[in-house]
Amino acid sequence: QEEWEALVAGMSSAKKLQSEVDRVLKAVTEGQEVFEEIWQKVHEASTSAQKEKFESELKTQIKKLQRLREQLKTWIAGDQVKDKQPLMEARKRIETDMERFKVCEKETKTKAYSKDGLAAAGTNDPETRAKMEAREWLYSCFDSFPTQKNAL
Repeated sequence: QEEWEALVAGMSSAKKLQSEVDRVLKAVTEGQEVFEEIWQKVHEASTSAQKEKFESELKTQIKKLQRLREQLKTWIAGDQVKDKQPLMEARKRIETDMERFKVCEKETKTKAYSKDGLAAAGTNDPETRAKMEAREWLYSCFDSFPTQKNAL
């Protein structure tokens, strides 16, 4: 009788653990979907105020994912969970998002008139890029005027 109760208790505990693992893996997937939606908003933002707002939301979301990652790391290190592959894959996906966030944060923190900011300014903003292309085209036209005048 006692062995049976211990076996049932062990099965119940394993079942609880598995449902907890499933819940966390589902939360990771949902969290990453939210992260991706906010990521798109950050890169589509037209003003710096919008971009900062979305980046703040992105930071909140990455912190949630980091907490889930800590739980995954605990299970990966322990011997309670037998199939650790889904846990390791979820952890790796979170770490990839953490790297993406770090790059985004660095871009936002780069001051507009710093050396790096000025160097990157022409490559990030489509409007600025279009102005630079138009300016270069005008300069090439001006440069060709003397040649065209002499040809007449």
